[in-house]
Amino acid sequence: MSNRVILFNKPFGVLSQFTDKGTEGSPRPTLSGFIDEKGFYPAGRLDRDSEGLMVLTDHGPLQARISNPKYKLEKTYLVQVEGTPDEAALKALRQGVTLKDGKTRPARVDQTEAPDDLWPRDPPVRFRKSVPDEWLRITISEGRNRQVRRMTAHVGLPTLRLIRVQVGEWQLNQLRPGAWRFASATGL
Repeated sequence: MSNRVILFNKPFGVLSQFTDKGTEGSPRPTLSGFIDEKGFYPAGRLDRDSEGLMVLTDHGPLQARISNPKYKLEKTYLVQVEGTPDEAALKALRQGVTLKDGKTRPARVDQTEAPDDLWPRDPPVRFRKSVPDEWLRITISEGRNRQVRRMTAHVGLPTLRLIRVQVGEWQLNQLRPGAWRFASATGL
């Protein structure tokens, strides 16, 4: 029985699946343009307009454990937001906010500096000289659709850029966009 893991740094604009089943005129970039190993499947998703760490595995039970919210596997994101977070916004995120699909679990949230080794995004994030932006480090233990983006928008801080840097014990580290590597399956 196989139990292998791939860590992949998903670039902006890439779908977190191996085929494009969309209805757009031209096919959109997918995982198959970067990963040619057979039998691997994503353990969870990362939005097309988000970047960073994806975990793939060839082991069904491990895939379920990583992606099923009942296991509360933590996922950490670096989030560039429009505006300057105040204590009330940070407190709301830390306590959980009520979205259309219910209240989120409490998140760990800290303001942080822009990463020194951050790669440029293509296309670049739009900047407005009159509106400041800040970086947050947000750790959640559930994975609703576009959850981090909806949480920051709820407290008045729209997300400009979202990069997942950790899933459980697996970390992005120095993996560059579009690159992947095998990892130990003991990352839980």
